[in-house]
Amino acid sequence: MTSWHQGPRAAFDLAPPGRDPRTARIVPATVVLVDADGALLEHHEWLADPGVVIPDEAAAIHGVVTEHARSHGRPAVEVVDGVAAVLSRCFDAGVPVLAYNARYDFTVLAREGARLGVSVPTPTPVIDPYIMDKQADRYRKGKRTLTALCEHYGIRFENAHTSAADVLATLQVGLVLAEHYPFLRCPAIELHASLIGWAERQSASFEEYLRRTDPTAVIERAWPVVGVVPPPTGADTLTGSPQSGATAIGVTS
Repeated sequence: MTSWHQGPRAAFDLAPPGRDPRTARIVPATVVLVDADGALLEHHEWLADPGVVIPDEAAAIHGVVTEHARSHGRPAVEVVDGVAAVLSRCFDAGVPVLAYNARYDFTVLAREGARLGVSVPTPTPVIDPYIMDKQADRYRKGKRTLTALCEHYGIRFENAHTSAADVLATLQVGLVLAEHYPFLRCPAIELHASLIGWAERQSASFEEYLRRTDPTAVIERAWPVVGVVPPPTGADTLTGSPQSGATAIGVTS
């Protein structure tokens, strides 16, 4: 039995364009593919013109301002089609795609595909170090951001929140987790199935905690992509800041 971390693997990241993936637009995107030893095989980067003003909050995270995206970005439909094509090739070959807080990135991609009329692949198998770490070390206090995990596991992480840096950090965190925890060493499709259940239970537990002070709190259960649902009332077309009591998915990079 070959574990997922002993073969080729890919990583996918969208630098956070907004907090709510149901309304966010893709701006930077990166997909990399490495071999069994971690050597780089392919590196794909895109910059999209989202067609709307990029708010200061998002620009401060990924470093892309509206003027730059308009001048140097490709039409969003081309970027979504390009990302979908590379991911489809990985999934069709059975290559696992790592994504940190995959629920966010794949939901943004699915929403953008639906909005632009671009077919995107069913994300399987997906490996999510965010869910894996929470399952492996449930009671560790502190943040669970990608930056925090890199610090915890001694991984050097520069240029955080850029999609190019985040994919490489995600690959390293995933590998370290597999090396630390034997139960995470299994074929990719088996781990994907386990992650679905873990994500659901983790969300239910967090929702129960939040409802101690907010009875209306709802935490999304689905993973790795949330179904296409109407955006929350009053959400901006790019930032997507949900109203109080709206379903939470969240940005954790």
